Amino acid sequence: MKKQLKAPAISLLDKYTGDAFLPLYSTTVTVSGGTTAHGRASGIVRSDDGNLALELRLPDALGGPGGGTNPEQLFAAGFAACFHGALNLLAVKARIAIDDATVDVAVTFGRDPVDGLYTLTADVRIHLPGVPRALAEELIRSTERVCPYAKMARQGIVCVVALVR
Repeated sequence: MKKQLKAPAISLLDKYTGDAFLPLYSTTVTVSGGTTAHGRASGIVRSDDGNLALELRLPDALGGPGGGTNPEQLFAAGFAACFHGALNLLAVKARIAIDDATVDVAVTFGRDPVDGLYTLTADVRIHLPGVPRALAEELIRSTERVCPYAKMARQGIVCVVALVR
């Protein structure tokens, strides 16, 4: 018999008052180059716990063969899942039923006019059937303040890039 899954506790919404970043969970995902020795074109992505194992493929829209996932889809999936989770936590706390809520995140890869290289844009669309518009808008604005992906998209992220030998 499968164990019953439970939603996260709303205590995750409790404010933290420490002086430094407090890690709660960490994961590592590794990409290797696959058959073309190029992660974007034919790589493999694996998480340290083995729960994520996917083939990466350059989308046909970028001249690739398709047939696998790509970084934009992975980012959109993470953003949508995180926003949906935060939305649900806030709804539970406020005793608002959002059983049919969905979050769509469209990520677009394109050219950056600032430096001539590449950038991403994200379009987040939330569907809250049966929730009055003013209440839905308030819930979404609160979720934007709670969701780490929304914060990262708005404020940036601490990122350290280092060569490991």
